[in-house]
Amino acid sequence: MHHLRIIYMGTPEFAVAGLQALIENDYNVVAVVTMPDKPAGRGHQVQFSAVKQYALSQGLPVLQPEKLKDEAFVEELRSYKADLQIVTAFRMLPEVVWAMPRLGTFNVHGSLLPQYRGAAPINWAVINGEKETGLTTFMLKHEIDTGNMILQERIAIGEDEDVGSVHDRLMALSRDIVLRTVRLIEECDREGKPLPVVPQPELPDLKPAPKIFKETCEIDFSKTATEIKNFVRGLSPYPGAWMMWNGNVVKVFKAAVSPVASAKGHIIVPCKDGYVDILELQAAGKKRMDTRSFLNGLR
Repeated sequence: MHHLRIIYMGTPEFAVAGLQALIENDYNVVAVVTMPDKPAGRGHQVQFSAVKQYALSQGLPVLQPEKLKDEAFVEELRSYKADLQIVTAFRMLPEVVWAMPRLGTFNVHGSLLPQYRGAAPINWAVINGEKETGLTTFMLKHEIDTGNMILQERIAIGEDEDVGSVHDRLMALSRDIVLRTVRLIEECDREGKPLPVVPQPELPDLKPAPKIFKETCEIDFSKTATEIKNFVRGLSPYPGAWMMWNGNVVKVFKAAVSPVASAKGHIIVPCKDGYVDILELQAAGKKRMDTRSFLNGLR
């Protein structure tokens, strides 16, 4: 058994991979912290987060504070006497929480820091047409996403790859980077050596990754065809780019740069430098479909 007592914090499916890797490799995860349950779907049934479902299946204690500065929560957290905390896709931690363990808290971030600090790093890398992205583990400090880096792993982004696929590949990679980071911390702790960390470089042109809202997702046809294609794939399948079509909102999941202004069975829209071919879409209450099926359905 490994000697470190670990607390793991995260909420969505993306965060499950790292936790699973720790459990399957016999690490001593003493508790899991996740968001409070929330009602979801039509019947407003209470839904557990993906991390909570997995933690319960492994018999791990689950803490779900409404407020992270809450005295009772902080006391409960302290009672687990963790040596280390790990955060993946959770929320901003107050210092009383991140500074608690003797070895501190590290975060797994879905970008090659210092680029794409913020809530939606995977989406923005694809929207901006990046050729690569990756994961960074770093030690938490005051300013969000700015701490000293421990490890980085890179992956290439395919030219037509959507954010769903990049997300899933990064999720698989997070198993590896969580384990490697914990092994390194454990080794340094055992040998009484400082952890080899690197400050994030000061770059002149940092690209942010702010939270994405429904308004953010509307397609702006004054942009170039390539920018629109990347915007669509950076929001596909979730939360989905959208446009107005005959007075209704339709979601767009796939688009291409079009060499022509019109073609039978296509929806081709003029944009800044040419035309965009809308290839897959979804009307409210309908399934996602290719444009030909969508147009046939309107007849």
